[in-house]
Amino acid sequence: MASKLRLFLFLVVVHLGFSQNDKSIVPLATIIEQLEKKFDVKVSYSVNDVESVSIKPPAVDLNLNETLVYLNQNTLLNWQLLDERYITVSVIGKTISICGTIIDEDSKLPLYGASVVVVNSTRGVSANDLGEFRIDDVPVNALISISYLGYTTKRVSAKLLNNSNSCQIVTLQPNNEELSEILITKFLTTGLQKRIDGSVVLNTEQFGILPGLIEPDILQSIQALPGVESTNESIANINVRGGTNDQNLVLWDGIKMYHSGHFFGLITAYNPFLTNKVVVSKNGTSSEFSDGVSSTINMFTKNELSKKLSGGAGFNLISADAFLEIPISKSLELHVSGRRSYTDAFNTPTYENYFERSFQDSDINTNEELSNSSSTSDFFFYDYSAKLLLDINDEHKLRANIIAINNNLDYAESSTNSNNETSSKSSNLKQENLGVGFNYSANWSSRFTTQLSAYYSKYNVDAEELTVETDQRLTQANEVLDTGIKLNTNYSINDNLNLLIGYQLNETGILNETSVSAPSYIRTKKDVLINHSGYSELEYKNQGTYFRAGIRYNYFQKFNKSIIEPRLNLRQEIGNTLAVKVEGEFKNQSATQIIDFQDDFLGVENRRWILANEETIPISTSQQGSVGLEYNHNNLAIDITAFHKTVEGITASNQGFYNNFQFLNATGDYTSMGIEFLANKTSRNYSAWISYIYSTNDYVFKAFTPSIFPNNADIRHSVSTAVNYNILDDLEISIGAIWRTGLPFTKPVEGNETVQNGNTTFVNYDLPNNENLDPFKRIDASLTYAFKLGQGVNAKVNLGVRNLTNEENVINRYFEVDPNDDSKAIQIDNKSLGFTPNFSFRINF
Repeated sequence: MASKLRLFLFLVVVHLGFSQNDKSIVPLATIIEQLEKKFDVKVSYSVNDVESVSIKPPAVDLNLNETLVYLNQNTLLNWQLLDERYITVSVIGKTISICGTIIDEDSKLPLYGASVVVVNSTRGVSANDLGEFRIDDVPVNALISISYLGYTTKRVSAKLLNNSNSCQIVTLQPNNEELSEILITKFLTTGLQKRIDGSVVLNTEQFGILPGLIEPDILQSIQALPGVESTNESIANINVRGGTNDQNLVLWDGIKMYHSGHFFGLITAYNPFLTNKVVVSKNGTSSEFSDGVSSTINMFTKNELSKKLSGGAGFNLISADAFLEIPISKSLELHVSGRRSYTDAFNTPTYENYFERSFQDSDINTNEELSNSSSTSDFFFYDYSAKLLLDINDEHKLRANIIAINNNLDYAESSTNSNNETSSKSSNLKQENLGVGFNYSANWSSRFTTQLSAYYSKYNVDAEELTVETDQRLTQANEVLDTGIKLNTNYSINDNLNLLIGYQLNETGILNETSVSAPSYIRTKKDVLINHSGYSELEYKNQGTYFRAGIRYNYFQKFNKSIIEPRLNLRQEIGNTLAVKVEGEFKNQSATQIIDFQDDFLGVENRRWILANEETIPISTSQQGSVGLEYNHNNLAIDITAFHKTVEGITASNQGFYNNFQFLNATGDYTSMGIEFLANKTSRNYSAWISYIYSTNDYVFKAFTPSIFPNNADIRHSVSTAVNYNILDDLEISIGAIWRTGLPFTKPVEGNETVQNGNTTFVNYDLPNNENLDPFKRIDASLTYAFKLGQGVNAKVNLGVRNLTNEENVINRYFEVDPNDDSKAIQIDNKSLGFTPNFSFRINF
């Protein structure tokens, strides 16, 4: 009787424990005790896992297995029945789905493109246009990192984002240290963002897809921006608002680079997978920068400790590459990357097209005048970089980095003419850029910071040509040595106002040398120039107003010459959708490139760097102003900008003329003015844009007749359009088209095509740049597919096609005296890339 009474009392207690008001919440530890008594089992668990958990108790009529199913569904723990007697409870192996909406803490607006990453894994997504995200199968004990450029990164527990409840709102706080915050988060494609100061940021980690590209090629990608063109499809010849390539200041982690391309301009030499972001400024540049009268292209590698081993590797039809981020200790980390072509081992269709495009107008070809000829070529390139990151503490950080870029070409030719005479020639061309940099940053208080940096940059291009029969050896060399040191001090006067004061010292030495063995001849010229610069600027941002005004003072010690450069950048919102912007700058440049002869350096890389001497080669200066109107509403961005730019102190030898001024020395200027228009519509699944540029670009050389004529880079009309579309979450396609008016060229005088001066016959050119090539047109397409290879290993396949319709675009035209009839001139056309497919495969871990 007593035992029956005890059983009755036990059932009453159990019933009371499990059948209280349905709305009651019971500590999980209590439910475990009741479970052990009811089913006579033992539950193994960690007190830390259950002590703060409370849930509704399971129904009293559930059996053991049904109770465990209920607990698995209603807790963030993994309940496993080992046998009839023992149950384990842990977070190991338990996965959940997480979701949320990311918004700005102040404006409450969604942050489109924000990065959501599972810490210590490569899993992650980007928030959609509503700021929403979702990730399935996330370990319940994982940490989630949520970041957005210009905002403070936030880390939260996956448990807090569990979507068993409603999706959580996650707020990110703007980083007040970055006053130049992001204005448009998805500009043309994911990873391209527009800053409030008008500059554009390419975030390579978040980069989406652009037509014809298989990876985030830095200098190819920026050509999607209005006003940025390449007249000959080469990243070694980027023309910003009508300027020449040497007028672009290119910085890699603060190191000035003098060379930027592999395959002599068809591939960017900077590994995008360790380059964190690229900032492109066309006007209104900070007074911190000078020396590029057309634009500033500023590249930054990852600058924060990742605190985990990660990396990636991949290959395409030209080269293979790999990178690693290696934690050495809690405060020390090493980032390394390397890339090498395998074109010297075997050829691909992509390589064949690149080779033909690069060397079509050089000494690297077969002499067609000879009846029997043969040639061999061996070309390869490589680059590597390394960065050491040391956090002394939270406020003081040291960074040191190195980058090396190398191109090498060996060429041999043997031929026999109709008289059975044999000639042999061997050639070598090397092009190198080595950069070393150091940076020390310190936060002395919440308002005062300093940054000390120094760099060393060495550029070489060397060519050697040996004619075997005559034992004549021709060597040419161009070398640049550039060292610099810079100190920046930043004082935050208040949350909206920042003061920058800095000093920069540069010493640049340039060597040019040409030698011939038979007959013996040598010409060497070496120049050195030291430049002291002091600069200051005030930056203000408050709600709809952005204002930055600065001034830079330059002193050239050799010439005892001072140059003062004011800078202005203003943006004012008008209502919620419109804004007006005004930008202006004065800049100078002391190192430029010239062409002595078109066949210098085998005709492949015929430009050589020189320094200003203030006699025949002045310091170039520029004055640029622009005004514009921006509209931004419902993911539609429209931008209209009118600009006027004048660059003074250019030389005729800097332009690469193919006319009667080709061998004349003179200084002049050019003026480029026009209007840029861009409309960009984005949504979660697509981005579509169209841009149009109208501009005029004219030279003024007072020593020439006529003194005013069109610039070699004068493109009157240029239109580009493209659309990116996410077919699936992991499958994206991009297609785009470019159309622009043909470049100017100079034709010979009809009926009098050549003239003779002594024993030399020249082409008798008509009015300079008075004709235009046929319009340039090209359609490109890309496809990318991402998938998982395993736990923590992501893969991506990319397919790209340049010139999908195989258009035969002429990108340059000039004339030479006909070797068979010196009274006539023959036409030489350089053509763009034809139909060129490329493929890449990448893995990241």
